[in-house]
Formats: sequence, structure tokens, C-alpha cells
Amino acid sequence: MAQVSTHPDIPRHGDPAILARLFGWCTLTVLAAFLINNVLVVGFGYPGTQAAFGGNAAAGWVHIAIYAVAIAIAAAIVMRSTTTSLRWDAHRIHCFNIYLIRALFWAVFLIGVADATIAFMRAENLLEPLLGSSNARLFSRPSWVGSWVHMPLIVIAFGIATVTRTLGFFWLAFLIVIAELLIVISRFVFSYEQALMGDLVRYWYAALFLFSSAYTLFDEGHVRVDVLYAGFGRSTRGIVNGIGTILLGMSTAWVILAVGFGGKQSIINAPISSFEISQAGPFGLYTKYQMAAFIGLFAITMLIQFVSYFFEAVADKRDEPGHREIMQPSAH
Repeated sequence: MAQVSTHPDIPRHGDPAILARLFGWCTLTVLAAFLINNVLVVGFGYPGTQAAFGGNAAAGWVHIAIYAVAIAIAAAIVMRSTTTSLRWDAHRIHCFNIYLIRALFWAVFLIGVADATIAFMRAENLLEPLLGSSNARLFSRPSWVGSWVHMPLIVIAFGIATVTRTLGFFWLAFLIVIAELLIVISRFVFSYEQALMGDLVRYWYAALFLFSSAYTLFDEGHVRVDVLYAGFGRSTRGIVNGIGTILLGMSTAWVILAVGFGGKQSIINAPISSFEISQAGPFGLYTKYQMAAFIGLFAITMLIQFVSYFFEAVADKRDEPGHREIMQPSAH
């Protein structure tokens, strides 16, 4: 997965497109405000925006104020340079998104290896002889492993992603193949299998497909049912892509986010806050809560990429220079 840092063919300035840019940047800043408010609700017990019109109005208005600040930041970004081209904004947003995705890939790689090692030691009763009974009990607690093993590795992953681009889709797919191969060899040659082995494959599979989707959108890699689209000109394609991005792409991402993060007991927040583990218990990986988070991260990275895609679509409609030609087969 290659990140492009400089694109001399992308114009940095052009005719103002204030409304389109304001819509796109508001989407991103409101997304950030939504996630901040979710942390306040789940982690600090805030009541949510609905409380502004109920019994806890002061706390509720804190949430609304965060959204207001987010919109103001978006307006400031747009008005600071009204001639910034749509394609340059799209490029900057895409570069941030692939950094985020690369960091997530590093995180699942590091956590997968570390957690599989810990799970193997738990299954084979190696932790107590090596670390003592008190420390061994800590490694059997999902909340402790999540807080003191997984979280530091996530921070390290984001640091690694700033200096290297070596781990991406192909490497993670290769690791999945290796993990599957080890299962086959251990099961049929040595008659040995642990729950952690299947958990690791599922963990990496989920990350591969959910995190790859945003970059696949950038490369036009998703299947397009092409009935009329192939015959459209660039301007008409820009209109279709722009409308489709809003009505189908962004709306779907927002629905996932609203349902997944809709309160403390939602399908994403509840597993994360409780560090939920699989039915394999101490013999499997302690990463099931992260697989719930993958759903939210999928929606976040897709929404970010949809904003970039929307900017490109509007630029195509306006016939602005810097269009990327992508040769991609279509499904008719």
C-alpha cells in the first residue's frame, strides 16, 4: 500500500468550490465530534446530545457545543484558502486515510503475534513458571491484557506507520496464508490444535477485508454494475458519483456509526467497554472486542475516503485538471 506524498499533476489551487468543500470538511469534522462525544458517553458517563432538552441540559449542551466547534473548524479550513482545489483536498484526505489504515494494519499484526503468543502460553500453562502466579493471573484477565498489552502496541503501530510503508494488504494476506498453513500442518501432521490458531486467522481476515475497503474505493476496485455508466462523459460520471457517494456511500457509513456507537450498550461500544472475548475463553485470543471495533473503523475509513471521492467527483463535474485515469474492468 503506497502512500503518495507529492503529486505534481494535482493542482493546488483553482476556482472556488466553497459549498462542496464546506460539505466535505464538515462531514470530517462532525465525524471527529461524533467520536469525541462517544468517548464522553462511554468513558466518562456523559448523557448524550438528547439530554440538552431533558433533565441534564448542561451536560447535553457540551455535546452540542462540540459539534458547533467542529462545524466552525470546517468553515475555517475552507475560508482560509477559498481557491484550494478539490483534487488537492481529496489528495490530502486520502493520504491521511492511508496512513490511518497502514497504522491499523501494523496494530493488528503486532497484537495478533503478541496475543497469540500469550494465548499459547496460557494454554500450555507456561505463564506461571515463567512469570509467577500473580503475574500469570494478570495475563488471564482480558481487561488487563487489553489495557497493558494491546493499547501500547496500538500506540507503537501508529508510530511505526509514520516511518515505514512496508506492511500492507499483500503482507497481511500472506500472513493469513501462513497462519492457515500452520493450522493444517499442526492438525494433520502433529495432531495438535489450539483455539488461538483459528482466532488469529479470523482476526486477521476481518482486518484485511474491512480495512482494505477504503483503499479499494480509491483504486475503483469495487465491483460496479455498469449498465449506463461506461457511456457517460467525465462530467456526467462526476454527477453520478457525487450523488451516489452522498445517498449510498456516506449514508451507509453514518448508519453503521449511529447504530454501532448508539449508546453504552450498542453493538460496538458494549464489547469494547467490557473487553469481550470469544467462547474459547482463556485458550483463545483476547481480541473479540477489537473485531467489534473493526466495524466502526470500517465505517470511519470509508466515510473519510468517501469525502475524498466526493471531492474528485465534483472536480470531474467541473472538468478541473488533474483527473486520475484508472483502467478498471467493470461487471456488466
